[in-house]
Amino acid sequence: MRTEKDITGEVNLEDDCLFGINTVRANENFNISGKRVHKELLREIIMLKKAAARANAHAGVLDASKADYIAQVCDRLLSEDINYEIFPTDCLQGGAGTSTNMNVNEVVCNLALTLMGEKPGNYSVLDPFDHVNLNQSTNDIYPTALRIAAIKLIRQLSDECARLQESLQKKEQEYEGIKKPGRTELMDAMEVSLGDEFAAYSQSIARDRWRLYKSEERLRFTNIGSGSIGKIGNKKFAFKITELIREYSGIGLARAEYPMDITQNCDVFTEVHGLVKALAVSLIKISNDLRLMNSNFLGEIHLKPMQVGSSAMPGKINPVIPEMTIQAAVKVMANDYAISYCASAGNLELNAFMPLIAESLLDSLKLMINTVKAFREKCIDTLTADKERCKMFLENSNCEALKQVHEMGYRAVEKMLSEDK
Repeated sequence: MRTEKDITGEVNLEDDCLFGINTVRANENFNISGKRVHKELLREIIMLKKAAARANAHAGVLDASKADYIAQVCDRLLSEDINYEIFPTDCLQGGAGTSTNMNVNEVVCNLALTLMGEKPGNYSVLDPFDHVNLNQSTNDIYPTALRIAAIKLIRQLSDECARLQESLQKKEQEYEGIKKPGRTELMDAMEVSLGDEFAAYSQSIARDRWRLYKSEERLRFTNIGSGSIGKIGNKKFAFKITELIREYSGIGLARAEYPMDITQNCDVFTEVHGLVKALAVSLIKISNDLRLMNSNFLGEIHLKPMQVGSSAMPGKINPVIPEMTIQAAVKVMANDYAISYCASAGNLELNAFMPLIAESLLDSLKLMINTVKAFREKCIDTLTADKERCKMFLENSNCEALKQVHEMGYRAVEKMLSEDK
């Protein structure tokens, strides 16, 4: 066993344990949700540790050999799936993400010590604070990692929206000749084609795709290298690490003109997530329309049967994919409130509630990526039209008479329809 100490006391750990006292404290204090930190966020923090080691060596404040060991360990961790046994911190934690940052610092440090032929915990040789976290703070590492992780997921979500848009456009073309009643307030209105309706859906998703694609620009400014409250410490380090994270991430990141703004203000996450919420709103609208058109009342389209719909009623099939989509979208709307509240709750030079912002934003992005893909593959691509049913509804509607309004006038058509009844 080894013993580690901090200002609150000491803990005993197994000799080969790869995390340290800070992680133990976090596990004791924050074991509440059963959910770990998103792997995407952890991977970007690890990448930043590699960049920081190289930048510190470049700035002449970290021994080059120590920087090499740290970088090697980070490369190894990035080449593998995230192991939650060594990264166990709960996604909800006090301290603005300090526990997650320190968990990574400790694991990287102890793995590097092992690589050096030393025992984990021998911090006189390599220290998680003085070496792995050198010239960094949770307050610039955590939001920078979140921005990079979010950009990568936004790109995936934008691509999924593009594929959904294409599928909707194919249905638009396929169903262009199927005429049916258009409905307003659930009542027959004017004649449309089934293709027209899918065209409208494709337009809404096109807007969502474009908004998400452009939102990446809002996340490209970082406060990396600016320390705890946004004031640049070692300028040589700050400019080098910015250069390196551009190289490692493949994203055109830039230092914020005023890093203190990035450190304390989280409005950009509210803005970006608002666009994810806009997509969720679109998906709810489309899903509810498809449920109606698929229902026994209308039957203008047929959703592919995906599974048995009832444990009590044989033969019943439910529109489970639109229902799933709606629930996922509602979860995103709930996440939006969480982000909005947390972003407003920061005080002075820091927002302490970054962990919930990160959890909610990344949760929504991953949820929407999977949902949009499933909605496209299992609902849009597989649904079929009932041409005869659409024709029957059209023939029994007022749509044909309503075409005469411009020639006969509103009141004359109204009188004609009342006489027909």
